Amino acid sequence: MISVNNVTMRYGAKILFENVTTTFSAGRRYGLTGPNGAGKSTFMKLLSGEIDPQVGTVVRPRKMGVLRQDQFAFDRFRVIDTVIMGNAPLWAALEEREILYAKPELTDEDGMRLGELEGVVSEEDGYTAESDAAILLQGLDIPDELHERTMGELQGGQKVRVLLAQALFGNPQALLLDEPTNHLDLDSIHWLQEFLNSYQGTLIVISHDRHFLNSVCTHTADIDYQTIITYTGGYNDMVIAKTQIRSRIESENAQREKKIAQLNEFISRFAAGTRSSQVTSRRKEVERLQTTELARSNIRRPYIKFEQRRPSGRHALEFEGVSKSYGEQHVIRNFSATIARGEKIALIGRNGVGKTTLVRALLANATLTAPAGHLLQVQEEPKSIDGGSVKWGHEASVGYFPQDQTGLIAKGMTVGDWLHQFDPSLSREEVRGVLGQMLFNGEEGMKPTEALSGGETARLLFCRLMIQKPNILVMDEPTNHLDLESITALNIALQRYEGTVLLVTHDQDLIEECASRIWHFEPGKIDDFQGSYEEFSAAFA
Repeated sequence: MISVNNVTMRYGAKILFENVTTTFSAGRRYGLTGPNGAGKSTFMKLLSGEIDPQVGTVVRPRKMGVLRQDQFAFDRFRVIDTVIMGNAPLWAALEEREILYAKPELTDEDGMRLGELEGVVSEEDGYTAESDAAILLQGLDIPDELHERTMGELQGGQKVRVLLAQALFGNPQALLLDEPTNHLDLDSIHWLQEFLNSYQGTLIVISHDRHFLNSVCTHTADIDYQTIITYTGGYNDMVIAKTQIRSRIESENAQREKKIAQLNEFISRFAAGTRSSQVTSRRKEVERLQTTELARSNIRRPYIKFEQRRPSGRHALEFEGVSKSYGEQHVIRNFSATIARGEKIALIGRNGVGKTTLVRALLANATLTAPAGHLLQVQEEPKSIDGGSVKWGHEASVGYFPQDQTGLIAKGMTVGDWLHQFDPSLSREEVRGVLGQMLFNGEEGMKPTEALSGGETARLLFCRLMIQKPNILVMDEPTNHLDLESITALNIALQRYEGTVLLVTHDQDLIEECASRIWHFEPGKIDDFQGSYEEFSAAFA
């Protein structure tokens, strides 16, 4: 159990939350939600003890698992050791025991200390630590051959999974997970869901994956209105309950205000007359009926709408025998497909099996929508495919949202100027309108491009697609830097879009609600399934 008592955190004049008192009980799994900037990560740091509250206290259990955000902190350690470090008392005992055994001779005192350390190792299941850690790593798709490597030899996504295993190791009484599904593929996310659903301690998780929150959480702690309110159920349950409560209060306020207006009219008519006792009683009634003041929500909802300037031909894309290798590694082998206008295809599978490789190979032969006189380049090797042919359809106009956005937005410009170049025929007012839809309001439209955060960069790229109006959208992990409100807006926009979509994502709700066709990637093989993700899951169950 974790207990929070009268906790307040503010930065300057901005109040994140004030006088928060709440309890996170054992056996319950809490989703910590709220818009970007509401204070979710700050609150998580308070719970872990990384920072202290400005006011109030936090009581936490002795053994806690925390997902570390610093990917480079363990670069010199073995992967298997990094996981075992998740149990701090065990790791300290193992290190001290190793130092003592390395001595040429042991004193009596050393022998007694060794006995104590062996007791700690036994109590903390240290004799099976490496095998237990290996099971966690295998579940998170870290193969056995990497377990003895150092963390510095791993890729970024692999490091995240190892740090996740570290947080899960040692049966902690409480788990604090900040964005645990980042860089995880669907299979790893499903494994994590099953693991967490069987976890008996206190779980608190921040995630922008709505399906994950609905699948795992028994309760939702929502940070908004400068406080934290806990609702029963997953994310969808919280949204419904929160909306109902807000609507009820607004309705009650409207009725009270109507009644107050009637009473004030009576008071103004008879205040100087003979009905003083009635006037006094109505004044008391007005005081009693004062409406509940509604705090302003921090939630900001973007509006995304993708349109086509003109539709493509009946066949948006045809390719035959496409192959791609890196050295001796065959990523794509002899894959052929025809994509009809309006199809929405989700590319799914483990990380590293070729989804982004195929997207880039196809795009290398496409004419992407770009500013007048400019050609958008896809960051890909000069030789895009090793074999096969690619033919984009008549009038095909491709809008691309890449996974790696490094260097994609030129520096030294304002957000508005950068966007305007993609359609100079638009007025400045029209550009500001599109920016406003994506929450770049007022002065934010003058923000320097070099000052953009990851989420702002993603929203600006959506603005670009909205004014370019392509008839084919190619999106590679578009949800990586988005909050739940932005992901919901993207989901709705893709469902309503009448053009063709190629979508690489691990967001299950996005796949289930948008895709009409599935390309499932396995090493050296791609299954082309004509149907929804629900039908695909049933067929391959």
